[in-house]
Amino acid sequence: MASQQKNPMTSRRNFLAGAGAITGAVAAASVSKAAMAALPEPVTQGKPDTMPPLVPSTGRGYNPVVTLNGWTLPWRMNNGVKEFHLVAEPVVREMAPGFKAHLWGYNGQSPGPTIEVVEGDRVRMFVTNKLPEHTSVHWHGQRVPNGMDGVGGLTQKHIAPGKTFVYEFTARRPGTFMYHPHADEMVQMAMGMMGSWVTHPKARHPSIDEVDRDFVFLLNAYDIEPGAYTPKIMTMLDFNLFTFNSRIFPGIASLNVRRGDKVRIRVGNLSMTNHPMHVHGHEFQVTGTDGGPTPKSARWPEVTTDVGVGQMRQLEFIADEEGDWAFHCHKSHHTMNAMGHEVPTMIGVDHRQVVRQITRLVPDYMVMGERGMSDMAEMEMPVPDNTAPMMTGQGPFGSMEMGGMFTVLKVRRDQKAGDYGNPGWFKHPAGTVAYEFDGSLPQPVRAGKPAAASAPAGPAPTGEVEVQIRKPRSGHAGH
Repeated sequence: MASQQKNPMTSRRNFLAGAGAITGAVAAASVSKAAMAALPEPVTQGKPDTMPPLVPSTGRGYNPVVTLNGWTLPWRMNNGVKEFHLVAEPVVREMAPGFKAHLWGYNGQSPGPTIEVVEGDRVRMFVTNKLPEHTSVHWHGQRVPNGMDGVGGLTQKHIAPGKTFVYEFTARRPGTFMYHPHADEMVQMAMGMMGSWVTHPKARHPSIDEVDRDFVFLLNAYDIEPGAYTPKIMTMLDFNLFTFNSRIFPGIASLNVRRGDKVRIRVGNLSMTNHPMHVHGHEFQVTGTDGGPTPKSARWPEVTTDVGVGQMRQLEFIADEEGDWAFHCHKSHHTMNAMGHEVPTMIGVDHRQVVRQITRLVPDYMVMGERGMSDMAEMEMPVPDNTAPMMTGQGPFGSMEMGGMFTVLKVRRDQKAGDYGNPGWFKHPAGTVAYEFDGSLPQPVRAGKPAAASAPAGPAPTGEVEVQIRKPRSGHAGH
């Protein structure tokens, strides 16, 4: 895949200039042939890095978002219409260093690039299908003409392999939305086909505050057996990889902000279960959903909020506490990697040498540690090739024993405005780190007398106590 991907910055310059147009057969509804005379150049991105915000150079201005381990799709202006080009195609996504998955996505990535527009923009989306089967694109949560809703067979013909369709509509309301197929949805969603869409307000909005940092990402889950590359598409509940933007910790980038910044985090959920998102060290408010901004009278402080399937939640807070603060799903299995569902529990059994010997014969053999799962992180027990360890990530004090839906909110007083670079680990002021107590432990205080009973005690039983059981007669089972 990498050899086919262009330098995103080079492609972006050409794209915004309108150069490198491609001609081809295009099928569409309600779109003039003149508008389809030349397609915008498709822009791809192969790196899983968090790319800098794309500051608009054409069209109406806005404060851009930063996509966690992702990027924003460039556009061209064509007679006042914003034109984008999405390419649905097989991709290779690095979920964490040393672990790659064969997925389906858009423009070289899964999830696909974030699309950013402004309220009132006329948008034209060219969608080219390079998958081995037909597809469509649904603009989740948006108000669009029925024929542009993207439900294959219901509102449009499917986009056949090798064909390009055009969707055209006006971005009618501000908010955070998603896009995904509505064709063979179980397979295509399980393979990673999805992306984020942000519509910025065209003017100051009474329910939408200006922020200093604006992040967006999607929650998804995969079932990829240890040593395998391709997700199992028939899984309903037992997923083993829980991701932010198809990345697992320690492959998930940190959220780097300046102390005092007002921070917005937009979280969309296109997995098969809910995710209670929890931030340490701060309180936030839910300021928006996929239905639009939350009225200010309906907001309250939280440290955890549940993001249901098919929902988006917009979190905002003032980052006023310096440090490295965890941000994660609070379901404990969702901060683990590569869990096999038939992994036996061997707590209390010293089996380390046995595991090493069995692994030589059965590469995908995995077992729980004798003292708990921390053995997997501390001892680097063998795992199959192309498998992320269950728990991983080294912090300044040792193994963090995390995976899956976990990252770090890094708040620094000297982080410059607009700088999203990783500042490294937090340098704790003296006397602010928990430490080991090395003194002698006092003897526990023991009461000299039994505690007073809350009710008078009856006579102590003497000798044997006979217990009689009376069974109900037939027909009187409920008595």
